[in-house]
Amino acid sequence: MHGGTVPEEQYDFASLQEKWQPRWEQLRPFATEDPSDERPRKYVLDMFPYPSGDLHMGHAEAYAYGDVLARYWRHRGYNVLHPIGWDSFGLPAENAAIKNGIDPKAWTYSNIEQHKRSMHRYATAFDWERILHTSDPGYYKWNQWLFLELYKRGLAYRKDSPVNWCPKDQTVLANEQVVAGQCERCGTEVVKKKLTQWYFKITDYADRLLDDLDLLKGKWPDKVLRMQANWIGRSRGADVDFTIEGSDRTVPVFTTRPDTLFGVTFMAVAPDSDLAAELAAGSDAESRIRFQDYLTSTQKLTDIERQATDRTKTGVPLGRFAVNPITGDRVPIWAADYVLADYGHGAVMGVPGHDQRDLDFALQFGLEVKAVVQPVDEDPIDPAASGEAYVGDGAAVNSGVLDGLSGAEAVSAAIQLLEDRGTGRAATTYRLRDWLISRQRYWGTPIPILHREDGTMEPVPAEQLPVVLPEAEGLNLTPKGQSPLAAATSWVETTASDGTPALRDADTMDTFVDSSWYYLRFLSSKDDTQAFDPEEVRKWAPIDVYVGGVEHAILHLLYSRFITKVLYDLGYVDFEEPFTALLNQGMVILDGAKMSKSKGNLVTLSEELDQHGVDAVRLTMCFAGPPEDDIDWHDVSPAGSGKFLARAWRLSGEVTSPVGADPTAGDRALRSVTHRLRADLPYLVESYKFNVVVARLMELTNAIRKTVDNGPGAADPAVREAVEQLASTVSLFAPYTAEDMWERLGHEASVANVTWGEADEALLVDDTVTAVVQVTGKVRARLEVDADITADELEQLALADSAVQRSIGEREVVKTIVRAPKLVNIVVK
Repeated sequence: MHGGTVPEEQYDFASLQEKWQPRWEQLRPFATEDPSDERPRKYVLDMFPYPSGDLHMGHAEAYAYGDVLARYWRHRGYNVLHPIGWDSFGLPAENAAIKNGIDPKAWTYSNIEQHKRSMHRYATAFDWERILHTSDPGYYKWNQWLFLELYKRGLAYRKDSPVNWCPKDQTVLANEQVVAGQCERCGTEVVKKKLTQWYFKITDYADRLLDDLDLLKGKWPDKVLRMQANWIGRSRGADVDFTIEGSDRTVPVFTTRPDTLFGVTFMAVAPDSDLAAELAAGSDAESRIRFQDYLTSTQKLTDIERQATDRTKTGVPLGRFAVNPITGDRVPIWAADYVLADYGHGAVMGVPGHDQRDLDFALQFGLEVKAVVQPVDEDPIDPAASGEAYVGDGAAVNSGVLDGLSGAEAVSAAIQLLEDRGTGRAATTYRLRDWLISRQRYWGTPIPILHREDGTMEPVPAEQLPVVLPEAEGLNLTPKGQSPLAAATSWVETTASDGTPALRDADTMDTFVDSSWYYLRFLSSKDDTQAFDPEEVRKWAPIDVYVGGVEHAILHLLYSRFITKVLYDLGYVDFEEPFTALLNQGMVILDGAKMSKSKGNLVTLSEELDQHGVDAVRLTMCFAGPPEDDIDWHDVSPAGSGKFLARAWRLSGEVTSPVGADPTAGDRALRSVTHRLRADLPYLVESYKFNVVVARLMELTNAIRKTVDNGPGAADPAVREAVEQLASTVSLFAPYTAEDMWERLGHEASVANVTWGEADEALLVDDTVTAVVQVTGKVRARLEVDADITADELEQLALADSAVQRSIGEREVVKTIVRAPKLVNIVVK
């Protein structure tokens, strides 16, 4: 019994889920298509999932956080767009289809249906009217439109280039898909291969992508901003023209330290560059053989591995020499794999005294080391002896006309010297490379380009889009070095606009293209006349909060930012950054390790939901700690979350005051707890302190229980006010429980539509404080007094207290010190 009147009821999460799922299907509480809705708008988006298998613990975490934010803004009076779709093209579906002998389309859409069922069960607050699948022709039609928009403006182009190639999957891999030299998906050793590929010219936007990160400071995690900046990698310096001895050939070399030109002792070129092949071809037979062997070994490494700082430097001399344009010195040319073909010009000037990688290389192969910068007012440095390159500021030495200059002054003078001699110029370079979008696989967006017999290319007219994938039936999808589409003769063979024969481009697009703009398609997911309606974009975009894993911190976010800026330049959108705020969640782990079947530490989401219920799992995710931290499932308690929800749910059945009862005459202490929570929710939720919100809900539940059992009782209208606030806030985390609480309180569904009122400022001020009374420095009493009590009133209360009187006894009060409202010190003798 609670309060001696109400029997304890049984909280049954399974029956609540069974009851409310179909009700929500009818109510559609999160639909947003009503054009007459004049509430202010918020756009909350979760990174959409790939439909591989069922939802897992990582999904459960991410969708719990996104749901908190979407539901929160609805309670704040906003019309909230929170859509869902599937990133449904890609390699896993094709590999699964090949392995199991089924159509990748059937595999994909079967998994999507399973995802949908699980998401409905998980009570995600999605607008189910706006679903999209990137593998639908109605979606990838606009992928192709986007490609053509870039193509028309020179931002989509085709060129030969060395790429990461998986011999088993027979497709190009991005650097991040290569782990320890092996294909991330199949474990096959990756090789370098030269192919003709399609690229998007993202490097044209490098400066804007870097500079506009300033707009996101304080809104995106600092870690992500740093990762993006490092990936773009802008460097300012000079291009220096070195002449190849014995020829008229000059090689431009980019350097950020032209002030160290007098310290150049060798040149290093990327072994997989055209320059290296050209230089080796003009060398002796022994050097050519040595170079070819080295090139073969280099092609087995990724760019990331080649640039690892802890890896022993490797290289071979090419038997050729370059001439320093400043000193006239003759320096040997080496092929070295720490130099990348597509960074700068594929060659570096080796300054081992002042670059650690160059020093490591020089020491490895016994090359000369010159110190041409010395620290001021310190002992001279000797990099060859110490093994440490000096990269700090200092004065130029052994540098001719630069001697004595330092820092920016020396750099400027060196650039001026190069320009005066016509052997160099100021330059800026980037680590960012153009975006390779070609994939030699079937299950992706066909590239809308026709190849004529004369070698020219023609874009497919917009009115003929989409170029629809042919059916997989009858196609051999097994990887074989080119796209399976090339073998679909009836599909690939077509005619150009002038009636002459042409072939469709058989490559498909990288799925990063699909996800780079999908947030805009959600705004017009059923519109077959345009990619997105500009009016809807003005209403909803950009996204207010984007939720997803930090593993997408570089490429996906960078590509989305790039495409948004292109669309801005084309006049399709009026903003340049797609995601105003970003919430990255950590991982769900077990016993300190990432979950995996092979380790035997896999926690299955469906089993956790069966055992504890959806609400308990969701609440546990949000109570475990800050979203960015990893959650160790071993350390949390979904059973404990279920017990708290049962306590909250039972309170909703004990309220006896009528709906609409005026709470102002109710228990002030309870009302203060209720309104403090209401006042603090905006800060707590918007700063992603979800665990603190849950703790505050537990505090409110305890305060309500105390009032019901020991205070004014369940009939107090302050209890109704508190339980209504409890129910509507619990709905952020545990929607089934909250919805049922709301109904038990006498309201119509849905609790998701409840708008929170403003906190009463008067209830946020402490009405009473504890005043400490001391007698000759020793605490003798504590008094609960009004916060606005006067000094005279506080003194009289203190002197009248029985404990204080006993302490004074027959002694004389010499002095009374009063610091209202918190302290009275009585001095006696």
